[in-house]
Amino acid sequence: MPTWFSTRNILYPPKLNIEQTSSEATAFFKSNLIHVDSLIDITGGFGVDCFYFSKGIHKVIHCEINEKLSKIVSHNYKQLGITNIQTVALDGISFLQNNNSYFDCIYIDPSRRNDTKGKVFLIQDCQPNIPANIDFLFTKSKTIFIKYSPMLDISLALEELKFVKEIHVVALKNEVKELLFIVEKGFTETIKMFAHNMQNNSKVTTFSFEYPALKKEIKYSFPAEFLYEPNAAILKSGGFNEVAFQYNIAKLHPHSHLYTSPTFLSEFPGRKFKIQKIFKYHKKNIRKEISEKQANISVRNFPKSVAQIRKETKLKDGGSLYLFFTKNMNNELIVIHTHKVL
Repeated sequence: MPTWFSTRNILYPPKLNIEQTSSEATAFFKSNLIHVDSLIDITGGFGVDCFYFSKGIHKVIHCEINEKLSKIVSHNYKQLGITNIQTVALDGISFLQNNNSYFDCIYIDPSRRNDTKGKVFLIQDCQPNIPANIDFLFTKSKTIFIKYSPMLDISLALEELKFVKEIHVVALKNEVKELLFIVEKGFTETIKMFAHNMQNNSKVTTFSFEYPALKKEIKYSFPAEFLYEPNAAILKSGGFNEVAFQYNIAKLHPHSHLYTSPTFLSEFPGRKFKIQKIFKYHKKNIRKEISEKQANISVRNFPKSVAQIRKETKLKDGGSLYLFFTKNMNNELIVIHTHKVL
């Protein structure tokens, strides 16, 4: 939160209130997904999301049941020069129940903690319970924008949420940070899935497809000249075969989620590697084939973990060598010796 850090007289709440807050990078990204005139955030928290929503939305209401946190947020908005956010120290659902206003969008970032389970990743265990309140919420807005934990199972979420229009998987520097669901009253058409990966320079790589992905004929191949690993957002989205189909490249194995091509594909949304050699997995082969003392190790559809492989190979982490332990299309355990292509 560099803006907060660089602004004088900013107040900060207890650590627990900071843990769930959006980063400025993801908050700015979210603000570009919704273009409306009025929005209410019924789970306001530290207020980073509202801050960025207010940049493009005329009227924003920030509801926060914790009165002390609400006062801190109100104070900070004044320091930040924000004048179009109304802060309300009430539970968001209660505020809506006692208010006749209708909003273009309701934003919700459900709490992922409760008294008995600690951190939770099931929709029904989050507060507020959106499926239980969805019919009421639709009396206050046609559009509901929901942020969930990256640990949430997307397919299970769709069993509980109705009228989902879009799903956005948001990764920052190849680490999935948020799952965003845009729900529109009465929407029954095909869901659109977007996998976004933001880089240091604010460049965003986006891969999209219809969800659930239709079964399509894709190719399988032994490793060719180049190896590709999709970014974390795509892996979370489940678009494994869509990547192969849209980029017309082959998968190594149905469950490995690694891809290969004889010519270099610079636009592939993920890490790209030049294959140096391939050999069958065996301790003796590793000692024979690898002269380096360190390597970056990845496992995909492989019976051993990275820790187990490091223990048996004595390879330290790092360096320019990238080793992929996986299966080929014949279900053979192999090691792919590569170097990264920038």
